[in-house]
Amino acid sequence: MTQDTTAVAHETRAARSGPASLTTADKGVPQAVSITDLAGHQWNVLAGDLPFPVAVLKQSALDHNSQWMRAFIAAAGVSLAPHGKTTMSPHLFHQQIADGCWGITVATAQQAVIAAQHGITRILIANQVVGRANIDIVLGLLRQDPALDLYCYVDSTAGIEMLHKAVLAQRTRPLNILLEIGFQGGRTGCRDQTVIDQAVDALAACGDSLRLRGIAGYEGLISAATPAATEAAVGAFLDQIVATVTQCRERGLFKPAAESGGEDGGSAEILVTAGGSTFFDMVAQRFSPLTSKGDVRVILRSGCYLTHDHGTYFDDFPALQRRIGPDLAQRLGRLEPALHLWSIVQSQPEPGLALLTLGKRDAGHDAGLPRPVLARSQVSGEVTPLDATWRIDKMNDQHAYLRMPAHARLAVGDLICLGVSHPCTTFDKWRQIFIVDDDWTVTDVIRTFF
Repeated sequence: MTQDTTAVAHETRAARSGPASLTTADKGVPQAVSITDLAGHQWNVLAGDLPFPVAVLKQSALDHNSQWMRAFIAAAGVSLAPHGKTTMSPHLFHQQIADGCWGITVATAQQAVIAAQHGITRILIANQVVGRANIDIVLGLLRQDPALDLYCYVDSTAGIEMLHKAVLAQRTRPLNILLEIGFQGGRTGCRDQTVIDQAVDALAACGDSLRLRGIAGYEGLISAATPAATEAAVGAFLDQIVATVTQCRERGLFKPAAESGGEDGGSAEILVTAGGSTFFDMVAQRFSPLTSKGDVRVILRSGCYLTHDHGTYFDDFPALQRRIGPDLAQRLGRLEPALHLWSIVQSQPEPGLALLTLGKRDAGHDAGLPRPVLARSQVSGEVTPLDATWRIDKMNDQHAYLRMPAHARLAVGDLICLGVSHPCTTFDKWRQIFIVDDDWTVTDVIRTFF
Protein backbone atom coordinates (compact mmCIF):
# COMPACT_ATOMS: atom_id res chain seq x y z
CA MET A 1 0.00 0.00 0.00
CA THR A 2 1.26 3.44 -0.87
CA GLN A 3 -0.15 6.77 0.19
CA ASP A 4 -0.71 9.61 -2.27
CA THR A 5 -0.02 12.51 0.08
CA THR A 6 -1.38 15.10 -2.36
CA ALA A 7 -4.68 13.24 -2.67
CA VAL A 8 -4.85 12.76 1.08
CA ALA A 9 -4.26 16.47 1.70
CA HIS A 10 -7.09 17.32 -0.69
CA GLU A 11 -9.46 14.75 0.84
CA THR A 12 -8.71 15.64 4.42
CA ARG A 13 -9.15 19.35 3.87
CA ALA A 14 -12.49 18.68 2.16
CA ALA A 15 -13.44 16.40 5.05
CA ARG A 16 -13.21 19.15 7.66
CA SER A 17 -16.47 20.88 6.76
CA GLY A 18 -17.57 23.40 9.36
CA PRO A 19 -16.19 26.94 9.46
CA ALA A 20 -13.23 27.78 7.25
CA SER A 21 -11.57 29.71 10.04
CA LEU A 22 -10.72 29.55 13.73
CA THR A 23 -11.32 32.26 16.30
CA THR A 24 -10.41 32.91 19.92
CA ALA A 25 -13.75 31.32 20.84
CA ASP A 26 -12.04 28.01 19.98
CA LYS A 27 -9.87 26.50 22.72
CA GLY A 28 -6.16 26.89 22.12
CA VAL A 29 -6.50 29.51 19.35
CA PRO A 30 -4.64 32.82 19.90
CA GLN A 31 -6.27 34.88 17.16
CA ALA A 32 -8.74 34.59 14.31
CA VAL A 33 -7.19 32.78 11.36
CA SER A 34 -8.25 31.20 8.11
CA ILE A 35 -7.47 27.48 8.07
CA THR A 36 -5.81 27.87 4.69
CA ASP A 37 -3.42 30.42 6.23
CA LEU A 38 -2.79 28.47 9.42
CA ALA A 39 0.61 26.97 8.62
CA GLY A 40 1.95 30.33 7.54
CA HIS A 41 1.57 31.76 11.04
CA GLN A 42 4.23 29.34 12.36
CA TRP A 43 2.66 29.23 15.81
CA ASN A 44 4.93 27.35 18.18
CA VAL A 45 3.81 25.68 21.39
CA LEU A 46 7.14 26.09 23.20
CA ALA A 47 7.32 29.77 22.30
CA GLY A 48 4.03 30.38 24.09
CA ASP A 49 2.25 31.42 20.90
CA LEU A 50 -0.91 29.56 21.92
CA PRO A 51 -3.25 30.02 24.90
CA PHE A 52 -3.06 27.07 27.27
CA PRO A 53 -4.31 24.43 27.55
CA VAL A 54 -3.93 23.30 23.99
CA ALA A 55 -4.23 19.84 22.43
CA VAL A 56 -1.85 18.83 19.67
CA LEU A 57 -1.08 15.78 17.55
CA LYS A 58 2.50 15.12 16.44
CA GLN A 59 2.51 14.42 12.72
CA SER A 60 5.60 12.21 12.93
CA ALA A 61 3.91 9.94 15.48
CA LEU A 62 0.74 9.73 13.38
CA ASP A 63 2.81 8.74 10.36
CA HIS A 64 4.84 6.21 12.33
CA ASN A 65 1.78 4.57 13.85
CA SER A 66 0.03 4.44 10.50
CA GLN A 67 3.02 2.71 8.94
CA TRP A 68 3.29 0.36 11.94
CA MET A 69 -0.29 -0.84 11.53
CA ARG A 70 -0.01 -1.15 7.76
CA ALA A 71 2.98 -3.41 8.27
CA PHE A 72 1.21 -5.43 10.98
CA ILE A 73 -1.97 -6.13 9.01
CA ALA A 74 0.11 -7.04 5.96
CA ALA A 75 2.14 -9.51 8.03
CA ALA A 76 -1.00 -10.92 9.67
CA GLY A 77 -3.02 -11.14 6.46
CA VAL A 78 -6.00 -9.26 7.91
CA SER A 79 -7.90 -6.03 7.25
CA LEU A 80 -8.58 -3.00 9.42
CA ALA A 81 -11.72 -0.92 9.94
CA PRO A 82 -10.52 1.42 12.72
CA HIS A 83 -13.09 2.60 15.20
CA GLY A 84 -13.93 6.18 14.32
CA LYS A 85 -15.37 6.98 17.75
CA THR A 86 -11.79 7.40 18.98
CA THR A 87 -11.25 10.65 17.10
CA MET A 88 -14.52 11.40 15.27
CA SER A 89 -12.31 13.27 12.84
CA PRO A 90 -13.09 12.82 9.13
CA HIS A 91 -9.64 14.28 8.45
CA LEU A 92 -8.09 11.25 10.14
CA PHE A 93 -10.70 8.86 8.67
CA HIS A 94 -9.52 9.78 5.20
CA GLN A 95 -5.89 9.36 6.18
CA GLN A 96 -6.72 5.87 7.43
CA ILE A 97 -8.64 4.98 4.26
CA ALA A 98 -5.76 6.27 2.13
CA ASP A 99 -3.47 4.02 4.15
CA GLY A 100 -5.46 0.99 3.01
CA CYS A 101 -8.08 0.53 5.71
CA TRP A 102 -11.06 -1.57 4.60
CA GLY A 103 -13.59 0.85 6.09
CA ILE A 104 -14.42 2.89 9.17
CA THR A 105 -16.17 1.56 12.27
CA VAL A 106 -18.65 3.66 14.27
CA ALA A 107 -20.86 3.00 17.30
CA THR A 108 -24.05 4.99 16.68
CA ALA A 109 -26.40 6.08 13.92
CA GLN A 110 -25.23 9.68 14.36
CA GLN A 111 -21.60 8.66 13.94
CA ALA A 112 -22.54 6.74 10.80
CA VAL A 113 -24.13 9.90 9.40
CA ILE A 114 -20.97 11.91 10.08
CA ALA A 115 -18.84 9.30 8.31
CA ALA A 116 -21.19 9.10 5.32
CA GLN A 117 -21.52 12.88 5.02
CA HIS A 118 -17.75 13.11 4.81
CA GLY A 119 -17.33 10.61 2.02
CA ILE A 120 -16.72 7.32 3.82
CA THR A 121 -18.28 4.64 1.62
CA ARG A 122 -17.90 1.55 3.81
CA ILE A 123 -19.20 1.84 7.38
CA LEU A 124 -19.40 -0.80 10.07
CA ILE A 125 -21.77 0.09 12.92
CA ALA A 126 -20.27 -2.08 15.65
CA ASN A 127 -23.42 -1.97 17.74
CA GLN A 128 -27.08 -2.87 17.78
CA VAL A 129 -29.32 -0.37 16.00
CA VAL A 130 -32.59 -0.23 17.93
CA GLY A 131 -35.44 2.26 18.24
CA ARG A 132 -37.48 3.67 15.38
CA ALA A 133 -35.53 6.92 15.03
CA ASN A 134 -32.12 5.22 14.95
CA ILE A 135 -33.30 2.59 12.47
CA ASP A 136 -34.84 5.27 10.25
CA ILE A 137 -31.52 7.15 10.17
CA VAL A 138 -29.58 4.05 9.15
CA LEU A 139 -32.07 2.98 6.48
CA GLY A 140 -32.12 6.58 5.25
CA LEU A 141 -28.38 6.32 4.59
CA LEU A 142 -29.02 3.26 2.41
CA ARG A 143 -31.64 5.15 0.41
CA GLN A 144 -29.48 8.24 -0.02
CA ASP A 145 -26.47 6.36 -1.37
CA PRO A 146 -27.07 3.14 -3.31
CA ALA A 147 -23.32 2.48 -3.28
CA LEU A 148 -22.92 2.76 0.50
CA ASP A 149 -21.59 -0.48 1.98
CA LEU A 150 -23.04 -0.49 5.51
CA TYR A 151 -23.22 -3.12 8.25
CA CYS A 152 -24.68 -3.34 11.75
CA TYR A 153 -24.92 -5.87 14.59
CA VAL A 154 -27.72 -7.94 16.06
CA ASP A 155 -27.67 -10.10 19.20
CA SER A 156 -31.34 -10.95 19.85
CA THR A 157 -34.49 -12.05 18.11
CA ALA A 158 -36.14 -8.82 19.28
CA GLY A 159 -33.50 -6.71 17.56
CA ILE A 160 -33.74 -8.81 14.43
CA GLU A 161 -37.51 -8.40 14.31
CA MET A 162 -37.21 -4.60 14.65
CA LEU A 163 -34.85 -4.35 11.71
CA HIS A 164 -36.76 -6.89 9.61
CA LYS A 165 -40.06 -5.00 9.95
CA ALA A 166 -38.42 -1.64 9.22
CA VAL A 167 -36.69 -2.84 6.06
CA LEU A 168 -39.94 -4.35 4.78
CA ALA A 169 -41.98 -1.27 5.66
CA GLN A 170 -39.53 1.16 4.07
CA ARG A 171 -38.68 -1.10 1.12
CA THR A 172 -34.99 -0.39 1.32
CA ARG A 173 -32.37 -2.70 -0.07
CA PRO A 174 -31.32 -5.54 2.24
CA LEU A 175 -29.42 -4.60 5.39
CA ASN A 176 -26.07 -6.26 6.02
CA ILE A 177 -25.97 -7.94 9.43
CA LEU A 178 -23.21 -9.27 11.66
CA LEU A 179 -24.24 -11.54 14.53
CA GLU A 180 -22.50 -10.35 17.69
CA ILE A 181 -21.12 -12.86 20.18
CA GLY A 182 -20.68 -11.74 23.80
CA PHE A 183 -19.52 -13.16 27.12
CA GLN A 184 -20.85 -13.35 30.66
CA GLY A 185 -20.46 -10.04 32.49
CA GLY A 186 -19.55 -8.26 29.26
CA ARG A 187 -21.34 -5.81 27.05
CA THR A 188 -23.73 -6.69 24.20
CA GLY A 189 -23.63 -9.96 22.26
CA CYS A 190 -25.17 -13.45 22.42
CA ARG A 191 -24.10 -15.06 25.68
CA ASP A 192 -24.58 -18.76 24.95
CA GLN A 193 -25.24 -21.30 22.23
CA THR A 194 -29.00 -21.31 22.77
CA VAL A 195 -29.23 -17.57 22.11
CA ILE A 196 -26.92 -17.91 19.10
CA ASP A 197 -29.14 -20.65 17.64
CA GLN A 198 -32.28 -18.58 18.19
CA ALA A 199 -30.71 -15.55 16.52
CA VAL A 200 -29.43 -17.39 13.44
CA ASP A 201 -32.81 -19.12 13.04
CA ALA A 202 -34.54 -15.74 13.22
CA LEU A 203 -32.18 -14.31 10.61
CA ALA A 204 -32.77 -17.28 8.33
CA ALA A 205 -36.53 -16.65 8.59
CA CYS A 206 -36.17 -13.02 7.47
CA GLY A 207 -35.76 -13.90 3.84
CA ASP A 208 -33.86 -11.21 1.95
CA SER A 209 -34.59 -8.21 4.20
CA LEU A 210 -31.60 -8.94 6.44
CA ARG A 211 -28.56 -10.75 5.15
CA LEU A 212 -26.15 -12.38 7.55
CA ARG A 213 -22.71 -11.33 6.34
CA GLY A 214 -20.54 -12.40 9.25
CA ILE A 215 -19.81 -12.76 12.96
CA ALA A 216 -18.49 -10.12 15.37
CA GLY A 217 -17.32 -9.72 18.94
CA TYR A 218 -15.33 -7.46 21.24
CA GLU A 219 -12.75 -8.94 23.58
CA GLY A 220 -11.37 -5.74 25.09
CA LEU A 221 -13.43 -5.83 28.29
CA ILE A 222 -12.34 -9.32 29.30
CA SER A 223 -10.37 -9.23 32.54
CA ALA A 224 -9.16 -11.95 34.91
CA ALA A 225 -7.01 -12.19 38.00
CA THR A 226 -3.69 -12.26 36.11
CA PRO A 227 -2.50 -11.20 32.66
CA ALA A 228 -2.05 -14.86 31.70
CA ALA A 229 -5.59 -15.70 32.80
CA THR A 230 -6.93 -12.70 30.88
CA GLU A 231 -5.17 -13.82 27.70
CA ALA A 232 -6.56 -17.33 28.17
CA ALA A 233 -10.09 -15.96 28.57
CA VAL A 234 -9.67 -13.76 25.48
CA GLY A 235 -8.50 -16.78 23.51
CA ALA A 236 -11.50 -18.86 24.62
CA PHE A 237 -13.88 -16.08 23.62
CA LEU A 238 -12.28 -15.73 20.20
CA ASP A 239 -12.52 -19.50 19.74
CA GLN A 240 -16.27 -19.26 20.33
CA ILE A 241 -16.52 -16.71 17.52
CA VAL A 242 -14.59 -19.06 15.23
CA ALA A 243 -16.93 -21.91 16.15
CA THR A 244 -19.96 -19.75 15.34
CA VAL A 245 -18.53 -18.89 11.93
CA THR A 246 -18.05 -22.58 11.22
CA GLN A 247 -21.57 -23.39 12.40
CA CYS A 248 -23.19 -20.73 10.22
CA ARG A 249 -21.08 -21.61 7.20
CA GLU A 250 -21.96 -25.30 7.47
CA ARG A 251 -25.66 -24.41 7.65
CA GLY A 252 -25.36 -22.12 4.63
CA LEU A 253 -26.69 -19.15 6.58
CA PHE A 254 -24.35 -16.47 5.26
CA LYS A 255 -25.89 -14.41 2.47
CA PRO A 256 -23.35 -12.87 0.13
CA ALA A 257 -24.46 -9.51 -1.23
CA ALA A 258 -24.24 -10.68 -4.84
CA GLU A 259 -26.86 -13.36 -4.17
CA SER A 260 -29.36 -10.99 -2.62
CA GLY A 261 -29.88 -8.68 -5.59
CA GLY A 262 -28.82 -5.57 -3.69
CA GLU A 263 -28.08 -2.43 -5.65
CA ASP A 264 -24.52 -2.38 -4.36
CA GLY A 265 -23.58 -5.67 -6.01
CA GLY A 266 -21.48 -6.48 -2.95
CA SER A 267 -19.15 -9.40 -2.43
CA ALA A 268 -19.27 -13.03 -1.36
CA GLU A 269 -16.96 -12.54 1.60
CA ILE A 270 -17.81 -13.69 5.09
CA LEU A 271 -16.74 -10.99 7.54
CA VAL A 272 -15.30 -11.93 10.92
CA THR A 273 -14.39 -9.03 13.17
CA ALA A 274 -13.09 -8.28 16.67
CA GLY A 275 -10.00 -6.56 17.98
CA GLY A 276 -9.85 -3.50 20.16
CA SER A 277 -6.56 -1.71 20.77
CA THR A 278 -5.08 -4.18 23.27
CA PHE A 279 -5.53 -7.73 21.94
CA PHE A 280 -5.81 -7.20 18.18
CA ASP A 281 -2.76 -9.42 17.65
CA MET A 282 -4.57 -12.33 19.35
CA VAL A 283 -7.60 -11.73 17.14
CA ALA A 284 -5.46 -11.92 14.00
CA GLN A 285 -3.78 -15.12 15.20
CA ARG A 286 -6.97 -16.91 16.32
CA PHE A 287 -9.00 -15.95 13.27
CA SER A 288 -6.34 -16.63 10.62
CA PRO A 289 -7.30 -20.33 10.11
CA LEU A 290 -10.73 -19.15 8.92
CA THR A 291 -9.17 -17.60 5.84
CA SER A 292 -7.85 -20.92 4.48
CA LYS A 293 -10.91 -21.44 2.26
CA GLY A 294 -10.57 -17.98 0.73
CA ASP A 295 -14.09 -16.81 1.61
CA VAL A 296 -13.41 -15.05 4.93
CA ARG A 297 -12.12 -11.54 5.55
CA VAL A 298 -10.80 -10.95 9.07
CA ILE A 299 -11.32 -7.34 10.14
CA LEU A 300 -9.66 -5.71 13.14
CA ARG A 301 -11.29 -2.62 14.64
CA SER A 302 -8.50 -1.04 16.69
CA GLY A 303 -9.20 2.67 16.90
CA CYS A 304 -6.48 3.91 19.24
CA TYR A 305 -3.45 2.65 17.32
CA LEU A 306 -3.19 5.88 15.31
CA THR A 307 -2.68 8.15 18.31
CA HIS A 308 -1.71 5.51 20.92
CA ASP A 309 -1.37 7.01 24.43
CA HIS A 310 0.87 7.49 27.47
CA GLY A 311 -1.25 5.27 29.72
CA THR A 312 -3.23 2.06 29.28
CA TYR A 313 -2.15 1.19 25.75
CA PHE A 314 1.44 2.31 26.35
CA ASP A 315 1.65 0.07 29.43
CA ASP A 316 0.02 -2.92 27.68
CA PHE A 317 2.16 -2.71 24.56
CA PRO A 318 5.11 -4.84 25.79
CA ALA A 319 2.69 -7.75 26.25
CA LEU A 320 1.59 -7.38 22.63
CA GLN A 321 5.22 -7.34 21.52
CA ARG A 322 5.81 -10.54 23.47
CA ARG A 323 2.83 -12.23 21.82
CA ILE A 324 3.77 -11.34 18.25
CA GLY A 325 7.27 -12.71 18.71
CA PRO A 326 10.73 -11.14 18.76
CA ASP A 327 11.28 -11.01 15.00
CA LEU A 328 8.12 -9.08 14.14
CA ALA A 329 8.35 -6.99 17.32
CA GLN A 330 11.87 -5.91 16.45
CA ARG A 331 10.97 -5.14 12.85
CA LEU A 332 7.94 -3.04 13.77
CA GLY A 333 9.21 -1.33 16.93
CA ARG A 334 6.57 0.19 19.15
CA LEU A 335 3.70 2.59 18.63
CA GLU A 336 4.31 6.20 19.68
CA PRO A 337 2.01 8.57 21.60
CA ALA A 338 0.78 11.26 19.21
CA LEU A 339 -1.73 13.15 21.38
CA HIS A 340 -0.29 15.69 23.82
CA LEU A 341 -1.87 18.32 26.04
CA TRP A 342 0.23 21.37 26.86
CA SER A 343 -0.63 23.43 29.91
CA ILE A 344 1.00 26.23 31.87
CA VAL A 345 1.86 26.58 35.55
CA GLN A 346 -0.49 29.23 36.93
CA SER A 347 0.12 28.92 40.66
CA GLN A 348 2.46 27.36 43.21
CA PRO A 349 0.51 27.81 46.45
CA GLU A 350 2.53 25.34 48.54
CA PRO A 351 5.79 23.37 48.33
CA GLY A 352 5.76 20.45 45.94
CA LEU A 353 2.52 21.52 44.24
CA ALA A 354 1.87 23.36 41.00
CA LEU A 355 -1.56 24.16 39.62
CA LEU A 356 -1.89 23.78 35.86
CA THR A 357 -4.37 25.41 33.48
CA LEU A 358 -5.95 22.11 32.50
CA GLY A 359 -8.74 20.02 33.97
CA LYS A 360 -11.57 17.56 33.39
CA ARG A 361 -12.96 19.77 30.62
CA ASP A 362 -9.74 19.24 28.67
CA ALA A 363 -8.44 15.75 29.44
CA GLY A 364 -10.08 12.36 29.79
CA HIS A 365 -9.59 10.61 33.12
CA ASP A 366 -11.69 7.43 32.83
CA ALA A 367 -8.57 5.25 32.49
CA GLY A 368 -6.29 7.19 34.80
CA LEU A 369 -5.24 10.78 35.25
CA PRO A 370 -2.95 12.43 32.68
CA ARG A 371 0.78 11.80 33.03
CA PRO A 372 3.34 14.66 33.00
CA VAL A 373 5.89 13.91 30.29
CA LEU A 374 7.76 17.17 29.56
CA ALA A 375 8.51 20.50 31.23
CA ARG A 376 9.68 23.63 29.45
CA SER A 377 11.32 26.42 31.47
CA GLN A 378 10.29 29.94 30.49
CA VAL A 379 13.67 31.21 31.66
CA SER A 380 16.16 28.84 30.06
CA GLY A 381 13.91 27.47 27.32
CA GLU A 382 15.13 23.98 28.23
CA VAL A 383 12.71 21.09 27.64
CA THR A 384 13.12 18.33 30.24
CA PRO A 385 11.60 14.82 30.20
CA LEU A 386 9.69 14.02 33.38
CA ASP A 387 9.74 10.68 35.16
CA ALA A 388 7.15 8.92 37.32
CA THR A 389 8.03 11.03 40.37
CA TRP A 390 6.05 13.79 38.69
CA ARG A 391 2.34 13.05 38.80
CA ILE A 392 -1.11 14.54 38.52
CA ASP A 393 -3.01 13.44 41.61
CA LYS A 394 -6.27 15.35 41.13
CA MET A 395 -8.19 17.39 38.56
CA ASN A 396 -11.02 19.90 38.88
CA ASP A 397 -12.97 21.21 35.91
CA GLN A 398 -10.19 23.64 34.92
CA HIS A 399 -7.26 22.77 37.17
CA ALA A 400 -4.76 19.93 37.46
CA TYR A 401 -2.74 19.32 40.63
CA LEU A 402 0.87 18.55 39.72
CA ARG A 403 2.92 16.93 42.49
CA MET A 404 6.66 17.34 42.08
CA PRO A 405 9.72 15.66 43.65
CA ALA A 406 11.40 17.64 46.44
CA HIS A 407 14.36 18.71 44.28
CA ALA A 408 12.19 19.98 41.42
CA ARG A 409 11.94 23.63 40.55
CA LEU A 410 9.16 25.21 38.53
CA ALA A 411 8.03 28.78 38.03
CA VAL A 412 4.70 30.33 37.20
CA GLY A 413 4.63 30.48 33.41
CA ASP A 414 6.57 27.24 32.84
CA LEU A 415 4.96 24.79 30.41
CA ILE A 416 4.02 21.20 31.22
CA CYS A 417 3.17 18.62 28.58
CA LEU A 418 0.77 15.87 29.61
CA GLY A 419 0.02 12.52 28.02
CA VAL A 420 -3.38 10.87 28.40
CA SER A 421 -4.64 7.34 28.92
CA HIS A 422 -7.37 6.07 26.55
CA PRO A 423 -7.41 8.91 24.01
CA CYS A 424 -11.12 8.55 23.11
CA THR A 425 -12.31 10.60 26.08
CA THR A 426 -9.87 13.41 25.42
CA PHE A 427 -10.70 13.88 21.74
CA ASP A 428 -14.35 14.54 22.61
CA LYS A 429 -13.35 17.59 24.66
CA TRP A 430 -11.85 19.45 21.68
CA ARG A 431 -13.63 20.79 18.61
CA GLN A 432 -10.29 21.18 16.87
CA ILE A 433 -6.82 19.84 17.52
CA PHE A 434 -3.64 21.25 16.02
CA ILE A 435 -1.16 19.07 14.18
CA VAL A 436 2.45 19.96 14.96
CA ASP A 437 5.88 19.02 13.66
CA ASP A 438 8.70 17.72 15.84
CA ASP A 439 9.60 21.29 16.85
CA TRP A 440 6.03 21.77 18.13
CA THR A 441 5.18 24.22 15.34
CA VAL A 442 1.56 24.17 14.14
CA THR A 443 1.24 22.88 10.58
CA ASP A 444 -2.43 21.93 10.30
CA VAL A 445 -5.63 21.33 12.25
CA ILE A 446 -8.27 18.61 12.47
CA ARG A 447 -11.89 19.03 13.48
CA THR A 448 -13.88 16.60 15.59
CA PHE A 449 -17.62 15.86 15.30
CA PHE A 450 -18.87 14.61 18.66
